Amino acid sequence: MKIKKNDLFIGIYLLSAVIFFIISIPSWLLDILLALNIAVALIILFNALYAKEVLDMASFPTMLLFTTIFRISLNVSSTKLILTKGDAGKVVDTFGKFVGGGNLVIGAIIFIVLVIIQFIVINKGTERVAEVTARFTLDAMAGKQMAIDSDLNTGAITDKEAAERRKKLQLENSFFGSMDGATKYVKGDATAGLIITGINIVGGIVMGMMYNGLSINEALSKYTILTIGDGLCSQIPSLLISLATGVLVTKASSDGELGDEIVGQLFSMDRVLMMVGGALTVLGVFTPLPIYVFVPFGVALILAGRKLGDKKGEEQIEEEVEREETEAQEIRKPENVVSLLNVDPIELEFGYGIIPLADVNQGGDLLDRVVMIRRQIALELGCVVPMIRLRDNIQLNPNQYLIKIKGVPVSEGEILFDHYMAMNPGYVEEEISGIPTFEPSYHLPAIWITESQRERAESLGYTVVDPPSIIATHLMEIIRSHLDELLTRQDVHNLIENVKEANETLVSELVPKLLNVGEIQKVLQNLLAEGISIRDLVTIFETLADYAPTTHDTDVLTEYVRQSLKRAISNQYFNNNETTSVVTLDPNVEQVIMDSVKQTEQGAYLALDPDYTNRLMTSLREETDKLEELGRTPIIITSPIVRMYLKKLTQEQFRNLHVLSYNEIDSDVELQSVGMVTVE
Repeated sequence: MKIKKNDLFIGIYLLSAVIFFIISIPSWLLDILLALNIAVALIILFNALYAKEVLDMASFPTMLLFTTIFRISLNVSSTKLILTKGDAGKVVDTFGKFVGGGNLVIGAIIFIVLVIIQFIVINKGTERVAEVTARFTLDAMAGKQMAIDSDLNTGAITDKEAAERRKKLQLENSFFGSMDGATKYVKGDATAGLIITGINIVGGIVMGMMYNGLSINEALSKYTILTIGDGLCSQIPSLLISLATGVLVTKASSDGELGDEIVGQLFSMDRVLMMVGGALTVLGVFTPLPIYVFVPFGVALILAGRKLGDKKGEEQIEEEVEREETEAQEIRKPENVVSLLNVDPIELEFGYGIIPLADVNQGGDLLDRVVMIRRQIALELGCVVPMIRLRDNIQLNPNQYLIKIKGVPVSEGEILFDHYMAMNPGYVEEEISGIPTFEPSYHLPAIWITESQRERAESLGYTVVDPPSIIATHLMEIIRSHLDELLTRQDVHNLIENVKEANETLVSELVPKLLNVGEIQKVLQNLLAEGISIRDLVTIFETLADYAPTTHDTDVLTEYVRQSLKRAISNQYFNNNETTSVVTLDPNVEQVIMDSVKQTEQGAYLALDPDYTNRLMTSLREETDKLEELGRTPIIITSPIVRMYLKKLTQEQFRNLHVLSYNEIDSDVELQSVGMVTVE
């Protein structure tokens, strides 16, 4: 197996840290490693500084652990050299004498100041920010997920963009959760450095006096300076890492550079610069403060403020001129109509009075309901509903909404925003006062009532519905009734690919050898047009693969598929352990229908006598009325060969009529015929 260079580097980096805990290393190697440690700390700091967002350094918590372990291992190695040889290399010696000022007291003070800065200022603040950020990120995750679903549902983003946003959200949540714990590494590192420094001082004095014959003053001077140098070597990289941690956890996502943002935000307001400049000038002139310092600073800020104001004025004028020129060019150039050719599959337009229902900031949950509609239809009918575009339309009445399918209005409704719709289920005798109306989905009589009447209406037995539920129900019914139109070839291709993942043999046999995507689309559309679920695609494809070698007539193939789905169809229309009332079709009528079927190259059609058709429709109306009087769903049972022709014949006049064949009914279903459709 080939080992990657980066993996090898990380492995050596960690392994060496472990080895340094065990073995002693020469001072020249320690110098190299200390220089490497400082370089790594600086690289991390500047990467954190110039990262546009926190996920640019998603591995920072792990990085923090690695560098901490490596730095502590160097601290242990330098301690061994100080105590055994009294020499820890040039780097430690330089930090002790040059950085520490070559003085015991000065070095100790600088070291203590660094420790205090790291402990109290950086570590404490970073730890708190990381903790709060992790908590807030976790709490906001559900809301952000819903926002992504809403954007996806309204068509603002694609499925791919939604998946990327969800992935980014999960990574951010994981990152800030890890950072909450990783900040403890930094704090522990600083604490360990302080303790090690104290141990080194005490141990050095003991070693110098007992084994090297030094006086207490000599031992104190020599080992304390070395120890402080060692401590500075450790604390400065540790301080840089702590600073990088603080920068990263306080960073907000941005497309610009951090330096540009900070400078731009500090010096963006001309009046602020002029006020501060004036204040500094006054302090320099009227107080004992040094005038040669404060007055030049003040004058410089005033001049900078004036220059900034003049620049802003010029930029504003240029922007106005540019905007006017752009508008003029847009007017002059030919209109690009290509973008206007796209038609949204489903649109929900509403007047300005209904906007609060769709506005999340105003407590509206219509977007969430739309998401649930897509999920419910996917579960019930096995079809993915296209993106539902929600937009306001000032041309509509304030309380009006309009549903469009492929850019064409198919239904509309009107609601009262601050009212509820109450419907009598049929058994409530007591009436309540309100504004008469009709329920938009099923055209049932209803009444608009106020919030104060709601409790009483519910206690009486009325079905009370809020405005968002009214719109959602209406939208769902419209989508159900037009789902066959919305199913495109691309949708069918996606469904086929989904089935192919687990049933490659079946799909390979069916597509494109036996049927193409368009023919499968027609079969699925036929099923959806009659409200039959296509979720069991495996059974559907198995049936198509069985019968496609003998016929490519999509209507005939649909009948075969329906028969294969008889268990699902029976479960949809008939209740278990309950006798269902239906009507049947006279065998003589079935024979007349079959005799009227004409076969062509394009398929079969029904050429029935108009007078006979009218009498048949009349008889069918009489028999289905019997079922509706009993409160039953109108269902007519026919022979398999007649079913599809009868459905086509009746679908315009009897939209709610379910035409089933005997082969589509499970053997366990109990039926009771309450009439027979016949023609005298």
